[in-house]
Amino acid sequence: MTQDTPATPEPRLTSLAHGGGCGCKIAPGVLSGLLRGSAALPVPPELLVGIETSDDAAVYRLNEHQALVATTDFFMPVVDDPFHFGQIAATNAISDVYAMGATPILALAVVGMPINAISHDTIAKVLDGGADICRQAGIPIAGGHTIDSVEPIYGLVALGLIDPAKLKKNADAQTGDLLVMGKPLGVGVMSAALKKGQLDDAGYARMVEVTTRLNRPGPDLASVEGVHAMTDVTGFGLGGHALEMARGSGCDLHIDWNAVPKLQGIQAMIEAGHVTGASGRNWDSYGQRITLPAGFGDDARALLTDPQTSGGLLVACSPDALERVMACFADHGFGDANVIGKVGDASDAPRVIVG
Repeated sequence: MTQDTPATPEPRLTSLAHGGGCGCKIAPGVLSGLLRGSAALPVPPELLVGIETSDDAAVYRLNEHQALVATTDFFMPVVDDPFHFGQIAATNAISDVYAMGATPILALAVVGMPINAISHDTIAKVLDGGADICRQAGIPIAGGHTIDSVEPIYGLVALGLIDPAKLKKNADAQTGDLLVMGKPLGVGVMSAALKKGQLDDAGYARMVEVTTRLNRPGPDLASVEGVHAMTDVTGFGLGGHALEMARGSGCDLHIDWNAVPKLQGIQAMIEAGHVTGASGRNWDSYGQRITLPAGFGDDARALLTDPQTSGGLLVACSPDALERVMACFADHGFGDANVIGKVGDASDAPRVIVG
C-alpha cells in the first residue's frame, strides 16, 4: 500500500462533514454574542469597513484612490466531487470581494484535510478546483496554509482593490431604492437532497452552475450612479442578509416573495423534506425581525432562510439606475436577476417585510 492510498475505500466527501457549504456557518444570533468583545478593539481612521454592520469584507484605505478589500471564507464539502468542491468554495470566497464592488487581485488558500481518510489525489483535485476559479477571476493563489484536520475544509483568503469613492457597503440603502437579486434561491435545499442521494443529474448540474458562477457584475455595479448598497446572499439566507442591510441602513426592506428567483424544482425538494438544519437555526436567530404575510407556510419560510452557498448579489439601487443594473447582470450572464422588492421608510427598529 502506498502512502497515497487510504486503508479502506475512500468515503464520500460530504460523509466526512457534519455540515456543508455555507450551512456550516454559526447561527447569526450566536455569532453576534461571540463577537461582542471585538467592538472594544482600536479602529484606525483608514479602516473604512469593519465588523460594525456585518458587511462582506474589511476595507482599509491605502491612499486617496485605493482601498484594500480583505475577506476569508472556507467551509466543509457541499458536494462529493472534489474538483467541484474546490470550485464552489473558491467562488464563494471571492464573491465577498465582488460584493463590495472591488476587483480581486490575489488569494491565499485555507486547507484542512483528513490526510489519512482521503487520498492525496482527491485533495489535489480540491486544490485544482479552487485554482480553476482563481484563473477565471484572473488572480493567483499566492500562498496559504494547510493542516491535517478531522473534517475536510477548503476556502480562500481573498484580496481586492477599489477606489473608496466606489465602495458599496451593505448599509447604505436608501428609502425608495429597488432591490435586485442576482441568483436564484435553493442551494441549501439542493445540498440536503444531494446528501441523501435524492438530487438527479440535471439538478446537480444546475446547482454546480449556479454556485461556480463568479459574481463578476460587482465591480461594474459599483460604477453605476444610483447603486447605493450591495451584499451577497450566503449562509444566513435571503432573510438574514436582507435584515443586515435593513439594520445597517436604518430602513425596512420589503420583499415580494413571488418575484424572488428560485431554482427549478426546489418546491418539490422542500416538500420531500430536504431542508437544512441551518435554515431553522437562521429563523431562530432573526425570525422575530421578519414580518410574514398570512398563509406564508413553513416551506416558504425554509426557503427564505435557506443557507446559500456562493449565492447571488443583492443590490439596492434608485429606480433611475435599474436599467443599467439589469444590463450589468445580463452582460455577465445572470439571466435570473430580478427585482424582488424595495427599500421602505427609515425605522428605529428595521425589519424585513415579506409580501
